[in-house]
Amino acid sequence: MATRLNGAGGDDVYELPPVDSVDAIPDAWQNPAVYTLEMNVRCPHCEGTISSIRIVGLSRSQVAFTSTLPRKGRVAVCPECDAILPVELSGLL
Repeated sequence: MATRLNGAGGDDVYELPPVDSVDAIPDAWQNPAVYTLEMNVRCPHCEGTISSIRIVGLSRSQVAFTSTLPRKGRVAVCPECDAILPVELSGLL
């Protein structure tokens, strides 16, 4: 919870407490996004029929060299087998 600083120079200034762990991020923010497809499709990995896909965020956690790849990204996964799907989406990713 933010606290308001009082005194000289403290007008409209709030002090935010430090965030020490991932547990401080609400669970709702850690869940993947789900998109419903306009028609059913078949997963190329499990052969199951799917009507929605999950979009899962990626974040680089460790690298032993200077990387030119982005620090964050997204992948689409099958909701049945959790395999990464080859997708080409406009405006979604």
